[in-house]
Amino acid sequence: MDLDFWWLLVIPVVFGLGWMAARFDLKHLLSDAANLPRSYFRGLNFLLNEQPDKAIDAFIEVVKLDPETTELHFALGSLFRRRGETERAIRVHQNLLNRADLPVNERDHALYELGQDFLKAGLLDRAEQTFASIEVGLYHTEAERSLLTIFQTEKDWARSIAIARKLEDAGSPSLRKEISQFHCELAADALQRGERDAAREELASALKTNSGNVRATILLGDVEAAAGNTAGALGFYTRVESQNAVYLPLVAEPIMKAYQAEGRAHEGAARLVDYLDNHPSIDLLDVAYKHVNATEGIEAAHALALRQMKRAPSASATLLLLEGQIATSEAPRRDELELMRNLIRQRTRNLPRFTCQNCGFRARLFYWQCPGCGHWESYAPRRTETLGSSA
Repeated sequence: MDLDFWWLLVIPVVFGLGWMAARFDLKHLLSDAANLPRSYFRGLNFLLNEQPDKAIDAFIEVVKLDPETTELHFALGSLFRRRGETERAIRVHQNLLNRADLPVNERDHALYELGQDFLKAGLLDRAEQTFASIEVGLYHTEAERSLLTIFQTEKDWARSIAIARKLEDAGSPSLRKEISQFHCELAADALQRGERDAAREELASALKTNSGNVRATILLGDVEAAAGNTAGALGFYTRVESQNAVYLPLVAEPIMKAYQAEGRAHEGAARLVDYLDNHPSIDLLDVAYKHVNATEGIEAAHALALRQMKRAPSASATLLLLEGQIATSEAPRRDELELMRNLIRQRTRNLPRFTCQNCGFRARLFYWQCPGCGHWESYAPRRTETLGSSA
């Protein structure tokens, strides 16, 4: 009985102590919240309601009341930059850097954000200097990634290669595709200057870095064509089929030029028809139709367009069929067909034809590097505007 009596006394004591501890923590939390300015909560509320302008005004008020709050400075600078007010963002981050008591990690953070401000403002030289000053720490790798973006924008391909290799050595994901393309850019520049040996060296480095780089193979063909070695050029151009047949439209015209230079235009046209049968493509059809028409006549070209139209209906094939009909028809039938051709051509002239697989940017020309997102090899060299497509 004595044991049961003492247990009855212990239970309420323990309960009381727990209640007192909870009350103490609650008062502590409430006092911390009470110390925060009301403008802070108003700013958060504006952000949640997608009112960035009012949120900025509220956070500016908080910063004035408590200038030591670095987190709010970073938040405010990011908001300014996102709204395009880069000058105000720069001032916020420069004010942070002027503080003598700023910890090293936060100083690196402020430098990185300042570099992003300069980059957004288009001040590439100042952005480069800022990112280069972050030599170690948490933001070092991200700063080097930003430097890679700057070097690509400036088309400084040698430094792009160097910084990309540094990033790989530091454990970043593979950048072989990008590095190989940088070598191709250097080779293209050398080829424009007529320095064929330098171009060959860069392209050898490109293929050593990424053996699947079709662009390097095509450029090697261009180098040999520029040197008058049509047989060597054909060897590189035709290698594209085994490397990646999707890129055949890019070498269809160079292949025909090489065959024509050797006096084998009929053989070249037949090769394009063979490519078209095995790897159907709107662009291949355009080139093959033109050269079949030139070597074998309009009837053979018309039969080619009709065969492809049955396999893969497209606006391009429709136009070629109409061309064939117009060439063999007499007025007034020819006039009617010309009206139909002109209408289809007008409707399809400004349609985007190539689409970036990374960001969706559409363009009429093919790019190795997307103008929208900067990714390399994100365009498939295949036009996508076909009859019946969602576009």
